[in-house]
Amino acid sequence: MTGLPGRSAVGVERQVPEEPPHGTEKGALGLPDLRLDQLLAELQSRLDLARGTRDRVHALLEAVLTVGRELDLEQALQQIVETAATLVDARYAALGVIGEDASLAKFLTTGLTPAQVEAIGPFPTGHGILGELIRRPEPLRLGDIADHPASVGFPAKHPPMHSFLGVPIRVRGEVFGNLYLTEKRGGGQFDAEDESVLQTLAVAAGVAIDNARLYRDARLRERWLVASGEITARLLSGAAEQDVLAELVQASLEILEADLGVIALTLQSTGGTELAVQLAEGVDAELHRGLLLPLEGTFMGTAFASAAAVTSADIAHDPRVTAGPPRWRGLGAAVAVPLGRGPGGPRGVLMLARRAGLYPFTPADVAPLKAFADQAALALELAGRRSDAEQLALLEDHDRIARDLHDLAIQRIFATGMTLQSAQRFIDHPQAAERVGRAVEDLDETVKIIRTSIFGLRSRGSAQESAGLRARIVDVVSRFIATLGFTPSIRLEGLLDTDVPADLAEEVLAVLEEALSNASRHARAKAIDVFAKVTGGDAPEVVLTVTDNGVGLPRTVRRSGLANLEERAVKHGGEFELDANPAGSGTRLRWQAPLQTD
Repeated sequence: MTGLPGRSAVGVERQVPEEPPHGTEKGALGLPDLRLDQLLAELQSRLDLARGTRDRVHALLEAVLTVGRELDLEQALQQIVETAATLVDARYAALGVIGEDASLAKFLTTGLTPAQVEAIGPFPTGHGILGELIRRPEPLRLGDIADHPASVGFPAKHPPMHSFLGVPIRVRGEVFGNLYLTEKRGGGQFDAEDESVLQTLAVAAGVAIDNARLYRDARLRERWLVASGEITARLLSGAAEQDVLAELVQASLEILEADLGVIALTLQSTGGTELAVQLAEGVDAELHRGLLLPLEGTFMGTAFASAAAVTSADIAHDPRVTAGPPRWRGLGAAVAVPLGRGPGGPRGVLMLARRAGLYPFTPADVAPLKAFADQAALALELAGRRSDAEQLALLEDHDRIARDLHDLAIQRIFATGMTLQSAQRFIDHPQAAERVGRAVEDLDETVKIIRTSIFGLRSRGSAQESAGLRARIVDVVSRFIATLGFTPSIRLEGLLDTDVPADLAEEVLAVLEEALSNASRHARAKAIDVFAKVTGGDAPEVVLTVTDNGVGLPRTVRRSGLANLEERAVKHGGEFELDANPAGSGTRLRWQAPLQTD
């Protein structure tokens, strides 16, 4: 039995293979298989892209959380720079903080070694591409920095950089600074996704910076309040003014992280108002100690004259500083604030400076410093008023002692002398009579001494021109206490108020002021002794001696001031001497002039 065509012997239909299309060999890949592989490859690519996007989003979220955890502003800024470099795979990254003058006030980097940073030199201030982003605060992406019209090249020893991506950082709607990324790893270019990721990080960085600034401001206010309370308590508790001023400068240095602190108090001299540097701590402080600064041509004088805070971005090259010796080398940003404000002007000036290259003082730094200085000045004023009250009580006590000496002691001594003198004629023994006579003379001399002391006690209450020479000497010495940092000792003997003519008294005071001024500027002494006396006898004279325990006479002494002192002495027929302190280190100035006698 024959089968049907196309079927097998068992009756199952068998398919006859078709002829392949013309031009296709048997065994070649079919069109459906080709399309499937393409689809699989596309699917794998999209899966890889999705996985990469997921990983990058995860990394971005982690970066946002990391940046937001940091409350210290400096560390937060550095964390932002390093995170930005990691997210967009950049070799170098920087964050520039924009200052008040639209230049870069601070510049933090990552990717550069300390040796490279030192070799490059000072950080940029905002020229070229960096300045372009400051002028136009919007994202900037470049294939090669050199191709941009604003490019000005790199300084010597700067590593080569080509690809660039920059975005601004805004805090509360204002541009705080910019993120700069260069050199995409692998030699590629920054793309739109890199830009989007960096913009997202910049938003998170703005929030983190705002939080860090708020935290820093709160901590600073707390530290200023604590420091102000401690200064006020120390002053009102009777602590030495010099010690409290030292604590004031030290607190300011620590809180604002400055490198030099100087405080100067006002000094009224024959040339007008000057600023006497009372204290200096920090970098090259010895160049500032003991200076007498005029109000014109000095940075601190500018703050005093304006009675307002003044700042400088570079004190070493500030055009307002034209007077005084060179003393600003290596210093940059500076701020000076007046100490208080009153009818007679500020009490003094507090100045802080940072090393060159560090960021300037901002309004956020200046405002609490000014408040701190005003509070300290008020405490100084209150302490001064209390000291005046104590001095007034002391003077009243002096008056009481003087009255008691005059009404009681002198009268009794005088009565005793009269009794002995009347009893002397009843003494027959010659030696006994002689001894009684000497006792009477001693009592007379004692009465004279007590009267001189009484006059001195009563004349210390005034320092006006009409007051006696004793009080005016005390007044001159008191004015130099702030400059010297200690209270000189004063010894006064003889009838200075009654026997020294007015013109000669003026000469004595001028000589004393010149001697104390020289000692405050050059001697670096810890103790000064002022001794003025009127000698008796046939040739009475007034003698002024000023002795210090300082560094002694220099090898070369300027003769201008000394010649003036010598001329004053010669004009009155006297003498002037300046030699080493016979009691030890330091110098001794001796000025004397004869008194005119009838």
